[in-house]
Amino acid sequence: MSRKYFSLARAVGVIAALVALGVAPASAQDYPTRPIRIMVPYAPGGIADIAARIVGAKLTEAWGQQVAVENRPGGNGFIAMELTARSNPDGYMLVMCTVGDVAINPGLFKDMPYNVERDFAPVASISDAPVVLATHGASPYKTVEDVIAAAKAQPGMLNVGTPGYGSINQLILESMALNTDTKFVHVPYKGGAPAAQALVAGDIPLAVLASSTVAPHVPSGNIRVLAVTSTKRSPLNPEWPTMQEEGAGDINASNWTALLAPKATPQPILDKLNAEVVKILNMPDVKERFAGGGVATIPSSAAELDARIKREAAVYRVIIEKANVHVD
Repeated sequence: MSRKYFSLARAVGVIAALVALGVAPASAQDYPTRPIRIMVPYAPGGIADIAARIVGAKLTEAWGQQVAVENRPGGNGFIAMELTARSNPDGYMLVMCTVGDVAINPGLFKDMPYNVERDFAPVASISDAPVVLATHGASPYKTVEDVIAAAKAQPGMLNVGTPGYGSINQLILESMALNTDTKFVHVPYKGGAPAAQALVAGDIPLAVLASSTVAPHVPSGNIRVLAVTSTKRSPLNPEWPTMQEEGAGDINASNWTALLAPKATPQPILDKLNAEVVKILNMPDVKERFAGGGVATIPSSAAELDARIKREAAVYRVIIEKANVHVD
C-alpha cells in the first residue's frame, strides 16, 4: 500500500474511532451547528448566572445558534461541574464557574467528583467582583486598624459574617487573621444578602461581602466599607483603601467567574470560543452591563486563565490548611 493510501486509511480510522466515541471531528468553521448549553452551578441572580446570560445572549447574536443557560445549583457546585466534565467534549456544553469551583473546592474537599486539571479546558476569564470588609453604619470601627486592634484586645470575641462556610469570603477573613495574628468568630449565613441584612440590622458588627452586595446600603450610611480585598482600589469607589494599604497583610482576593469546557474539546473550537468571548467582553455595552452590578469584565487568553486557576488554588490551599477550614 502506498504512503498516500495508508495516510487516507489511517485518517478514516481516526474519524471512525471519534464517531464511535460520540465525538465529531473538530471544525471551527462549522461550529456551532446546533444550540449550546452553559451550565451554572448556582441559582439565578448570582455573578455566575449573570455572566452566563450576558455572554450567552451575545454568542447567540454572533453565531445564530441558541445559547441556553441552565442553572444546576447544589452540592457545592459539584452538580453542574460534574455534568459538564462528563459531557461530550464537542463545544456544546460549557460551564460558567467561579473561583470557588476551581480554586477553593479542591482544597476544601478530600473527595470531589471532578478534577479541575484533568476534566476541564479553560476558555476565558469573564468577570471580577471586588470583595470588601464592611461594618454597619453605627459601629465604632472607622478603619481596618480599628478592627485589628479590637480583635487583639478581645481575641475570639469579634463576630464577622460571610455568605457561608468555605466561601472565598471566609478565606479572606482567615487570611486577615493569619496575617495579623488575630482571632475572629466566623458567622456564616446562607448567602450574601442575608449577611448584608444582618450587618444593616446590627446583628453582626462586621462582614466580608461582595461589593455589589453592600453597594445598595452604602449611600444611606447603613453600611460602611472599610477596605477592598484586592491589591488595587475598586473602580466602584476609588476612595475605599485596600486591605494591604490598611496593614492587613498580603491579601489579594476577588470573586471571579470563568468559562470552561470539557478537557478533550478540540483546540480549534476552544480557540473560536475564546476569540468570540474576548470580543464580547470588550464591547462597551457589555462592560456597562457588568459595571452596573459593580463587576468588571476581565477578558483573557486560555493560558492566562489556566495560570490564574493554578496560582490561586495554591494560595487558597495554604490558607485552608493553616486555618484548618475543611467541610468533609
